[in-house]
Amino acid sequence: MLPTIPTESNSYEECKITSDWLKAHTDVRPVLAIVCGSGLGGLAKTIKDPVILKYQDIPNFPQSTVHGHAGQLVFGTLQGKQCVCMQGRFHLYEGYPVQKEGVYVVLGGPSFETIAECRMLHSMGADAVGMSTGHEVIVARHCGMRCFALSLISNQSVMDYTSKEKANHEEVLETGKERAAQMEQLVSTIVARME
Repeated sequence: MLPTIPTESNSYEECKITSDWLKAHTDVRPVLAIVCGSGLGGLAKTIKDPVILKYQDIPNFPQSTVHGHAGQLVFGTLQGKQCVCMQGRFHLYEGYPVQKEGVYVVLGGPSFETIAECRMLHSMGADAVGMSTGHEVIVARHCGMRCFALSLISNQSVMDYTSKEKANHEEVLETGKERAAQMEQLVSTIVARME
């Protein structure tokens, strides 16, 4: 079931209501934000003194509908820095529009890429395909933020029509679980070295 999506982008007033609500519910003032998709959801468990706010409770806030995404903001401290982890992101295939275009190999989902799409993207020079990261970076850069994007390649593209292998969400979740500790350590190390 798709969430109800407003036809127009949120107004300043709506964003202000959301901002004021968040400030009233936590004293944490993040210096960094981390978007935790399918492979990085466990990172939020490493946050010290967490304040967990469910998306559904936040006024004017979109809802995540993807299995494996918790749908909450986790405010707290990571490696001594105040941060917020977004457990669950928003995809084009959930009905959420992007407000700005950019050049990036990203598909809208929810279906995984077909063999024909994989071959086409490979012939165009693509090394990886995803359904996330690009949109968030475009918005962040539009807001003047510095960005560092990190993605875990969680499944291999199927390029052979005779293959019995098929991309699936279970493989993505399984790979995310297998590599969660390494990803969490990597992100924590990066955060600790940030200036």
